[in-house]
Amino acid sequence: MSINQKVRNQIAQLINGAVEANGYSMPNYIIEVPKDRANGDFSANVAMLLSKEAKMAPRMIADKLVGTMDFKDTYIEKIEVAGPGFINFYLSDNRLYDVIADVETMGDRYGSVNDGQGKKVMVEFVSANPTGPMHMGNARGGALGDSMAAVLDFAGYDVTREFYLNDAGNQIEKFAQSLQARYLELCGKEIEFSEDWYQGADIIERAQEFKDKYGESYVDCDEQERKDALVKLSLVTNEKNMIATLKNYRINYDVWFKESSLYENGDIKETIEILKNSGSCYEKDGALWFKSPGEDDKDEVLVRANGFPTYFTADIAYHRNKFVKRGFDKVIDVWGADHHGHVARMKSAMEAVGVDKDKLEVVLMQLVRLLRNGEVARMSKRSGKAITLDDLLEEIGIDAARFFFNMRNAGSHFDFDLDLAVKQNNDNPVFYVQYAHARICSIIRLLGEQGVVVPKASEAKTQLLNSKEEHELLRKIAELPDEISASAETLEPARLTRYAIDLATAFHSFYNACHVNVDDSDLKQARLKLIDCARITLSNVLRLLAVSAPEKM
Repeated sequence: MSINQKVRNQIAQLINGAVEANGYSMPNYIIEVPKDRANGDFSANVAMLLSKEAKMAPRMIADKLVGTMDFKDTYIEKIEVAGPGFINFYLSDNRLYDVIADVETMGDRYGSVNDGQGKKVMVEFVSANPTGPMHMGNARGGALGDSMAAVLDFAGYDVTREFYLNDAGNQIEKFAQSLQARYLELCGKEIEFSEDWYQGADIIERAQEFKDKYGESYVDCDEQERKDALVKLSLVTNEKNMIATLKNYRINYDVWFKESSLYENGDIKETIEILKNSGSCYEKDGALWFKSPGEDDKDEVLVRANGFPTYFTADIAYHRNKFVKRGFDKVIDVWGADHHGHVARMKSAMEAVGVDKDKLEVVLMQLVRLLRNGEVARMSKRSGKAITLDDLLEEIGIDAARFFFNMRNAGSHFDFDLDLAVKQNNDNPVFYVQYAHARICSIIRLLGEQGVVVPKASEAKTQLLNSKEEHELLRKIAELPDEISASAETLEPARLTRYAIDLATAFHSFYNACHVNVDDSDLKQARLKLIDCARITLSNVLRLLAVSAPEKM
């Protein structure tokens, strides 16, 4: 249990005991960190919530509660009533010093919590169609989903990262038609290329690869045989490219789930029968329709008049597979904001197949605009084509991409400044954070060369750390477990980029105000231990964001 959690527990015990001692009902109060340090380290709103029951002004209730609180043998140094009735708790310095031993003990697990208690959670993200290169939506979704999964793992959940490979359905038929047209063109046939087909140069590349391997042997064969062969070879190439791109982006999936397997194992057929029996669908114009959950939503086709299931049906079967067949306690999908209207229908479909809709959580992700020289960047300088994820990583590097894409909450539109991402100065937030880590490593390395090594927590006289900057750095280190809990609860890794920047700022302030290599040996040891704790904490945060923590810059 983290120091801050111990403090919260101590405060809760004091409040609960005081509420019971005064004969009040227990309200659902909040313990929070005040924005202004002058109002204490923690504050509670319990008195305001008891006003109606007690028929008394909140401030008078707060005075009564505080009067029955015995905080001896706790981290609490004093308790004050402020404003309309807030109860503010001020902590002793011992709380900060004990954080140092916590960081030392937990090391690369410092900040981890057990909120999840081993519950099985799947995070499904990116899940791009295997019909072409990965784009900016995939870039943001990849960084967001992967760091979200990392945070959930650090918060005590049993996490599975999954990619849903859409290798069946309409988009694959469109892919087949596009490949076939390009292949026949390469073989000298005049083909009218439909505007509805995939226009990218990658389609020509796949068709050329097919021609290089098979020559013109598929020109005069059955059309379906030709399309099947083209798709089979091209999907293998595209899937390999996707896996390679994502690995380069530091994303490694536990499961690559193929949509086609839902047809092969009978999941789709079984799901359709369950939906029919649930009374949630009806037949119209020869098609099977799913009833919309809301008056403003349109009904969705499940099975077309030609007998082919729709993508929506496959998606229902896929989600049912997650819950019923594989037993996940919670599933988190990262979708583009354009899928907003699909969320309610999918949750309703889950209820129709016997799954608690609240077990499915959808994180909607807004679009990204790439800016270069203050203007929207639409084309790759290198290729003249639309910018792909590979283009982006080549231009700005993986660290900048992973950090920048998690600097805003998923629901916020994001302008990605390409010029800022490559700056080697403190204007660039990822450089600023990494430089803090490298500077700490440099200090430790230089002192080590002088025979001064980081001491054990039990050997360091941490009570010598009494300046404002030292305390602020300790406070910031102590906050990491709370940030992990909050990030896991809200599914917002952006909290961690903000925390990393704040921690780096606290270190830089300390560095400017407090020298580590001082004449006082005990103070030198204490400050060396402090910055090593900051190094460990910063490294742990960057690891969750899949951003490197360099020792030299």
